[in-house]
Amino acid sequence: MARSINVRATARKKVPIAVRTYQSALNFLKGMTNYEEMTRVGYNSINFNLSRMNRLVAALGNPHKKLRFIHIAGTKGKGSTATMLASMLGQCTLKVGLYTSPHLLDIRERIQINGEMISEADMTRLMARIAPVVKKLAKDEPTFFEIMTAAAFLHFADQQVDFAVIETGLGGRLDSTNIIRPDLCAITSISYDHVNQLGSTLEKIAEEKAGIIKPGIPVVCSPQSKEVRKVLLKAAEKVKAPIYFTGKDIEFSYRFESSRPIGPHTRVSLTTANTRFEHLPVPMLGDHQAINCGLALSVIALLKERGLEISDQSVIDGLARVRMPGRMEIIQETPRILVDGAHNAASVEALMRAIGQNIPYDSMIVIFGCQSDKDIPGMLRHVQLGADKAIFTVTGSPRSADPHDLAAEYMEASGKMAQVAERLEDALDIAERAVTREDIICIAGSFYLVGLAKRVVAERYARKNEVVLAG
Repeated sequence: MARSINVRATARKKVPIAVRTYQSALNFLKGMTNYEEMTRVGYNSINFNLSRMNRLVAALGNPHKKLRFIHIAGTKGKGSTATMLASMLGQCTLKVGLYTSPHLLDIRERIQINGEMISEADMTRLMARIAPVVKKLAKDEPTFFEIMTAAAFLHFADQQVDFAVIETGLGGRLDSTNIIRPDLCAITSISYDHVNQLGSTLEKIAEEKAGIIKPGIPVVCSPQSKEVRKVLLKAAEKVKAPIYFTGKDIEFSYRFESSRPIGPHTRVSLTTANTRFEHLPVPMLGDHQAINCGLALSVIALLKERGLEISDQSVIDGLARVRMPGRMEIIQETPRILVDGAHNAASVEALMRAIGQNIPYDSMIVIFGCQSDKDIPGMLRHVQLGADKAIFTVTGSPRSADPHDLAAEYMEASGKMAQVAERLEDALDIAERAVTREDIICIAGSFYLVGLAKRVVAERYARKNEVVLAG
């Protein structure tokens, strides 16, 4: 593992404390130490410190102690699982908070209630409340993510939600969300990611993810590799937490099909002692989303077993309403441009498989950019299996890998040619010159790149349409 680095002393900036407008609230947040924008962050008790998080929420009245939570960790699929779960519960006449990260276009995406982002006015009010507390804690100043997590807890408590579905940020054990005591925990598929922080083996990564498991609190898990499963079972046994795996302890299956009304899709079935869901269409494409859906449905089943009144039909209706930007999302029809936040090797593999299975095309041009601390060889290996043409660019994040380095590594490993674009706009220029009507452009590798792509593509084709109309 890489040497631990204490970034807090050098990363801290002088920030305005007075928060009176939404812009000043954003400025306050931008002034905080933000590990999401840093290339190397030591995973240690200085940078990641639950004591600091506990001091922050204590000064705010411990809002998390007034809430019921479902806590979700894992490597890939956390956001999708959390969103599906929140939508299903929300359709059951429950008021449901959802806290996820990162965001694509608007920071308020991270804090939602029944599908609605927190308002600018509420965000401003919360930051005005938090800023003086941060000033008092200046000797051990909270980070951007800790402040956002505290804001989510405050908002959900103020709005008296029935449940809050919480996605971890990094890992689990030291993640600032891990101060909560949830009703249930869920762990999505665990694979290699953030190896510099969490460890270079699946076992070490799983140990960090398993840190959300609490004494006596049930935990449900997606199917896992043998070594990961062993770690999770040991962690649950240590604290006497009941643990269930979909497909083993919970009867679960899925199948791909295509029909005229809804086209290619996956259907899932799940059965427990008091729950039976048969052949439900998954609202997002890909086998990996079927597995995430199975995990969300398993949480629903366990909540029913614990006495929560849930209508199966409402669950089905809530699942059908799910829409997730940035997950196999077509953002432009001519030419066809698809974006996906696949940001580790397993996610890129799942994306390439899902595109091949669900979207007809002649050839695929992949515009790829990722963060420099990722498993770049693993990601590029799967890009080369799906891409007929590869263009490497920057993600729009300070942590972005150099596209020239990506292209060189890609060409050496695959023997294929690749191109480099210093800006996403330039990459789109190259892709447009090469694409035909039956081709597809796939932009992937980072949620930062997806967010940038959504902005750039919207502006680009709005201008082109204006030119056409004017002509």
